[in-house]
Amino acid sequence: MVAKYAEKRKQLREEGNWDELDKLPRNASPVRLHNRCQLTGRPKGYMRMFGICRVTFREMALAGKLPGVTKASW
Repeated sequence: MVAKYAEKRKQLREEGNWDELDKLPRNASPVRLHNRCQLTGRPKGYMRMFGICRVTFREMALAGKLPGVTKASW
């Protein structure tokens, strides 16, 4: 939705037309974007390096589906 309204938001900001900008959907604002797990859609516990949540990361790591990731033991 952000990409859909990006051009219109830019145009309205340049014109200074704040009333019309307020009428756009709230979710069209790029500030409201939130990282989510690519596999489950979980919004919390997101790991940027892998693009998945911690729960999915743990399951995949234990199953050996993430190359180079091993369980720590000392």
